[in-house]
Amino acid sequence: MSIAPAQSPRSLHVLGVVCGLAAGAWLGAAEAPTKLVTTGLSPFVISLGMVAGVFVARWTVPMALKGTGYIWMDLKEKPHLVIWAILAGMLWAVANTLTVFAIRDVGLSIAFPLWNLNSLVGLFWGWLLFNELRGAGARQWAKVLGGGTALLIGACLLAYATTQTSGGAHRGSTMGILAALGAGLLWGTMYIPYRKAYISGMNPLSFVTVFTFGELGTTLLMAVLFHGGTDGLTLELTKAKPALFWLFLGGFCWVIGDLFQQYAAKYIGIGRGIPLSNTNQLWGLAWGALVFGELAALGGNAQAIVLVGSLIMIVGAAAIGMAEAPESEQAAWRQAMHRECSRYGMDPKRVTAIMQGSDPLAQETPARQWWEGLVVVVALGIFAWLGSFATRPPIHFELSWAAALGAGTLAFLAVGAVMLWRRTRFS
Repeated sequence: MSIAPAQSPRSLHVLGVVCGLAAGAWLGAAEAPTKLVTTGLSPFVISLGMVAGVFVARWTVPMALKGTGYIWMDLKEKPHLVIWAILAGMLWAVANTLTVFAIRDVGLSIAFPLWNLNSLVGLFWGWLLFNELRGAGARQWAKVLGGGTALLIGACLLAYATTQTSGGAHRGSTMGILAALGAGLLWGTMYIPYRKAYISGMNPLSFVTVFTFGELGTTLLMAVLFHGGTDGLTLELTKAKPALFWLFLGGFCWVIGDLFQQYAAKYIGIGRGIPLSNTNQLWGLAWGALVFGELAALGGNAQAIVLVGSLIMIVGAAAIGMAEAPESEQAAWRQAMHRECSRYGMDPKRVTAIMQGSDPLAQETPARQWWEGLVVVVALGIFAWLGSFATRPPIHFELSWAAALGAGTLAFLAVGAVMLWRRTRFS
């Protein structure tokens, strides 16, 4: 396998921006199946169904792109990151379950921008722990801080809009807002292991393979406890059988979006990559309003507030994402990288090459195994089996708009995947 040459900082910035935008499209599509919570399904069952799909995809996609030999060698080279990946998965599982509650209580269009405050949390951790924005000029600071303020203002407007229904503020809206904000806090903290992994030279495909054990185990535990044991959970899963295909599909879409988000975090940092991926709030608004007709339940003033708040958040995220790191800040990033190398006995030159888009591990990887193709076939078989008894959910659904949004997400997949392959060989 050929190794992609080291890329220039400018090239990597463009790559990170594209990955962040692609992540937004796919993460937005992934949340659409959680609308099933309005049909009476348990939030924990919905979360478990999605995570089961995530588990299948997180094994299949990395193996198909790099092979199990590559992933295993990457993990053996950086064993200290295994526990961090599992911890990140546990945080993700709790946050994902909170998003289902938020969607149930305040709807997809409103919940999305609220939990996307995770970008501010991630921005803080990136500055504090990984030297992001250290050494950056006033212009970059203005973009980041101005964008952060816009995100906060937009989120406040959207939270206010939820109280403008005919019944005014009620407990469901309050609990939904709190659930969305709690998810944002947990997801923002989850990015600490992300950045720690990538300044240590781990491949995102290896990281997510371990990550999935933490998320599946935690989600399964919550579902069993909430439903009073395995018998209660089995009964709920049986009731949800016609919807499991859609939940698995949502989990698969989430994995694609999360992989793009991981690459964005690797190449432009969590302070910039995460806000860009949070353009999923625009896609969430589109899915909620155009496909599910959520905004129709709000008055004209409330709809205007939702749209204005969303636009403000988009502008804020764009301002943060376009604040390209100058050489002085990149030097600070390298200091954080050398700190990790010194702490865990890694080769700084090797890690530096990986951070610049090279893939030295590729030449050391053993040949692929025949059974890796079989695993892909089995994964596809699971989706086909679930699809055989899937039914259309009893919710409002505009097929034409769903097809249009789906085409947009596929376009982002094509562009992002081609750029990653040409510039980094998925390193």
